[in-house]
Amino acid sequence: MVGKPRGSEARTKKKSIRKRNPEKTKQAILSAATVEFCKHGLKGARVDAIASRSKSNIRLMYQYFGNKTDIYRAVLEQVYIHIRTEERNLKLSSHEPVDAMRRLIDFTFTFFGSHHSYVTLINNENMLQAQFASKSAIIRSLTLPLVSTIKKLLARGQRIGVFRKDVDPIQLYTSITALSYFHISNRFTLSAMFNKDLNREAWLEERKIHARDVILTWLTDTAAK
Repeated sequence: MVGKPRGSEARTKKKSIRKRNPEKTKQAILSAATVEFCKHGLKGARVDAIASRSKSNIRLMYQYFGNKTDIYRAVLEQVYIHIRTEERNLKLSSHEPVDAMRRLIDFTFTFFGSHHSYVTLINNENMLQAQFASKSAIIRSLTLPLVSTIKKLLARGQRIGVFRKDVDPIQLYTSITALSYFHISNRFTLSAMFNKDLNREAWLEERKIHARDVILTWLTDTAAK
């Protein structure tokens, strides 16, 4: 009768089981690839660096994801999944319209401020003219519910007279994103131009209040057409 493995033999077996866990390995590869693509973009990223960081190997990476561009597409989709998931967690429909909009503005501002690498990745994808994002059914499917949520939020606010009538949800979200994103993507040149450190926490807090006030002042201007 064969007994249970013990000591170093048991540890080796557990280690072997962990190595064979496909989901953990895939996630490790995705996490490593996110760092690499955010730092270097599609052209500059190296698959051997991803393999090294994820403690995996190139052959296994290709087995799970395909070639380098397939891995990049998976990373890009993962970034948008992260953004959209966090937005859903705001549960905007359970809040009053003005408070819900304030929460969305503050979240968007804080999210990009906390994920500079995502800003770099999205900038790189724009330089590629959205070559991969435009072909991703996942990214499109994730965005449609957001637009629907904003549209319903606007309708609720308009019914009770706190939001102006002439608001396009995509225009609104684009403005929220612009005010939350531009100072991050251009923080170095803006700091140089104004001889002022725009990465300071105090300045960023002022900027968040400014962004929130700009959007909400316009949105709640019910005297507008």
